[in-house]
Amino acid sequence: MAPSPTAAAPGAPASAAVLERGDSGPQVVELEYRLWEVNLYEGEVDGVYTRPVENAVSTYQLARGIQGDPLGVYGPQTRASLESETSGP
Repeated sequence: MAPSPTAAAPGAPASAAVLERGDSGPQVVELEYRLWEVNLYEGEVDGVYTRPVENAVSTYQLARGIQGDPLGVYGPQTRASLESETSGP
């Protein structure tokens, strides 16, 4: 299931979409790669937001003290933090 069009703020770039379990696509590939960069994800980089991806996001959020995004959801606060410390694909 792709992120809904309302997941991003109006006028925000598509890359700012909120991602959660069940989503898929190139944005999830980028997320998986970034989580791999910080040694939190060892699964297949296949573009599917599965429970292991959700668990890695949760671990990242807890380790960094990120608030404002639901646990396990790749929202704006989590995205900003992870993108600031990784290079991406």
